[in-house]
Amino acid sequence: MINRIQTALAATFLTLTAACAQAPEEPPEVTQGEWRVISEASELSYVTVKAGEIAEVNGFDGLTGSVSADGAAQIDIALGSVNTGIDIRDERMRDVFFEVAQNPTATISAQLDPATFASLAVGESISESISATLSLKGIEAPVEADVTATRVAPDKVLVVSDAPVIVYASTWQLTDGLAQLQQLASLPSITPAVPVSFSITFQR
Repeated sequence: MINRIQTALAATFLTLTAACAQAPEEPPEVTQGEWRVISEASELSYVTVKAGEIAEVNGFDGLTGSVSADGAAQIDIALGSVNTGIDIRDERMRDVFFEVAQNPTATISAQLDPATFASLAVGESISESISATLSLKGIEAPVEADVTATRVAPDKVLVVSDAPVIVYASTWQLTDGLAQLQQLASLPSITPAVPVSFSITFQR
C-alpha cells in the first residue's frame, strides 16, 4: 500500500515538473486584430481664409475607418458632415463644393508598418512621416503627413498631426466649385489652399 502511494506521488511530481519545464506561452502581438476609428473621439479640421484676411476654422463630424492587422489603413470622411458653424454655408459646401449627392465620401488610405507601433508601451509615443492617398470627387493624389502616435491604453492609440497638411483645391480640381462659393458669398477671394489638422483615436 505504501509503495503504491509512493509511486503515485512520484508520478504526480514528474508530471508537474514536466509542465513547469515547458516554455511559457508567448504573449499575443499587439498588432493582431483590426483597429477601428472611434468617431466621437476623433476630429479633422481645416482653416479657410476669405477676403485675404478672415480666417475661420471648419471641420467634419463624420469620421470612420480602420487599420487592418497587416497595416492597411483607411479613413473615410463623410463630406455631408461638414461643419462651418453657419447653416447656409454648410449647405453650399455640401451641394456646390463637394456635391455630396454624387461624392458622399472622401477617403484617405495608407499602408503602415505594424512593427513600428508594436513595441509602444502605454503612455509611449512615436513620431512618423506617413505617405497616404486622398481620394476626393473621383481624383486621387498623394499627401504627406507628420504624425505622433501615442498608446493611451492597451487597446487604444491616438494619432495626431504634428503640423497642418496643406491641401490645394487645384490638385483635386475644386477650383470651379471654389469660384462658385466665392460668387454666392459675394467675396473678393477665397484662398485655394487650406491647412488641415487631425486627431484620430483608434481602438482594437
